[in-house]
Amino acid sequence: MFNKFPIKEKMHIHSLDGELREATILKRLGDNDYLAEYNGVKCHAIYNPFVNKFYVDDKYGVIRDKMPGRDEPCR
Repeated sequence: MFNKFPIKEKMHIHSLDGELREATILKRLGDNDYLAEYNGVKCHAIYNPFVNKFYVDDKYGVIRDKMPGRDEPCR
């Protein structure tokens, strides 16, 4: 559906209880799964075609840049 990235527009942000804020969709990860960036945090987002908006999950869908090492605790 979306072919040109990045997409920068107002999106619903999970940590702000769905308030609309400026965020960026960087690329598509799968079926209705997108890599988004909000406030410097990379996370998952989905697109809702009924309201024509993206929903960014910066609360539970955060993507870490590196995997924890063998002796590091998983958090």
